[in-house]
Amino acid sequence: MDSSPDSPKKTRRLSLARRILIGALLWSALIVVGGVVATSEVYRAQTINLLDSDLDSTLETLARAIEPLEDGSGRIREIPQRLPTDPRFETPLSGQYWVIIAVEDDRSFSSDIRPRSVWDGEPPLPAALAEAALNEPGAVIRGNHPDGPAGEPIRIAVQSITLPNRDNPILLVAASDRTQSNDGADQLRTILIIAMTTLAGGTLLAMALGLRFALRPLDRIQSDISDIREGRQAQLSNDYPQEVQPLSAELNKLLEHNRSVVSRARTHVGNLAHALKTPLAVLRNEAKGDSQLDAVVRRQTESMHANVEHYLRRAQAAARAEALGVRTQVLEAADGIARVMNKLFAREGKQVTVEIPVSLYVRTEQQDLEEILGNLLDNACKWTRNEVSVSAEGDDDGMIVIHIDDDGPGLSPEQREQAVKRGVRLDETAPGTGLGLSIVADIAGMNGGSLTLDESPQGGLRASVRLRRA
Repeated sequence: MDSSPDSPKKTRRLSLARRILIGALLWSALIVVGGVVATSEVYRAQTINLLDSDLDSTLETLARAIEPLEDGSGRIREIPQRLPTDPRFETPLSGQYWVIIAVEDDRSFSSDIRPRSVWDGEPPLPAALAEAALNEPGAVIRGNHPDGPAGEPIRIAVQSITLPNRDNPILLVAASDRTQSNDGADQLRTILIIAMTTLAGGTLLAMALGLRFALRPLDRIQSDISDIREGRQAQLSNDYPQEVQPLSAELNKLLEHNRSVVSRARTHVGNLAHALKTPLAVLRNEAKGDSQLDAVVRRQTESMHANVEHYLRRAQAAARAEALGVRTQVLEAADGIARVMNKLFAREGKQVTVEIPVSLYVRTEQQDLEEILGNLLDNACKWTRNEVSVSAEGDDDGMIVIHIDDDGPGLSPEQREQAVKRGVRLDETAPGTGLGLSIVADIAGMNGGSLTLDESPQGGLRASVRLRRA
């Protein structure tokens, strides 16, 4: 693998649709996670508030349901008719608990009053909550404990109060099972995850479909530009949406500017050709004598004329090759050149046959294709014995290959290599400037193709021109 600094690096860029969808996906994920967490926490906090409200009510009831004994011992007794009346307090391990605890001087628990729901286990009061309540008399201290009388998670509220004729405080404890509230929060979270994920997925799907529909005009522009480049249409249509219409208009202006530049280039090339050919013609006419100077002038003017023809044709071909939207049918161009050649070489008994499918088109100006075929067929007809055949086919690389075969003497591999060089004439007795094959190679190259010479199946020379398929 080439890792040199000059080697091209391929960079993958995300499409607009993917960028929008990725941004929407990230935002949706944030909304889903944030919404689920926030909503479930709000629900959990609300259920805790409801539990705390019930526990506070139980503590108020317990505070009114006890009184000290009148014997001065400091002991307390409950007033049964004032105790909480919720039937769950009478069911063992029901999940609803309260305890009234007497605290001694050393802050130990001497005795307690409890309902049947607490049963015979330890009071549902963690030491840390008891210590906090004793340190803040009258304040309601709340907390959670994972292991209640039945092994369930519970919510606890504890309050330290003092009674007349008693020096040590009394701890009022109320507790409630949190299992249902926790389960409710978990169920709500599950429902929220399913609902919001479904909503986000549906929104993303609708957005993807909407983007596909909204960006369809860009696909149409791409297809239309491809048609323009292949020569199937001259400009973009005007039926795009309002947001895309300015782009279409600017592209059409650019195409028109390109055509104008090519047209001006052709005009300038033509003007230059006339400006140069006229003085050369005058020089040739004036150098008709037999002196050495006349001979030198004639040779130099012929050389100058050949060079002018060569470079003017190259300039014309280059200007045409830069134009967009060119598309030429191979059969039509070949038939026209073949008819001309058949008339020119009819007296010599030579004939040009054309076998090309009508579906083959090349991305080359018709004038360039006719220039290529004209030079190749003229050369083939000069050297063939009887017949020249023209055929064409497409290859797997998106190219059209045009074959011109003759049954003449052909060329050796060394001669084929020399034949495409500018100004080289393999037979000085034949008319011409030696520029034909060189011009063909130049025009083919400027149109993205190439020229190759090989041995023909008919025994002579095969000239093969590769041009881009349209």
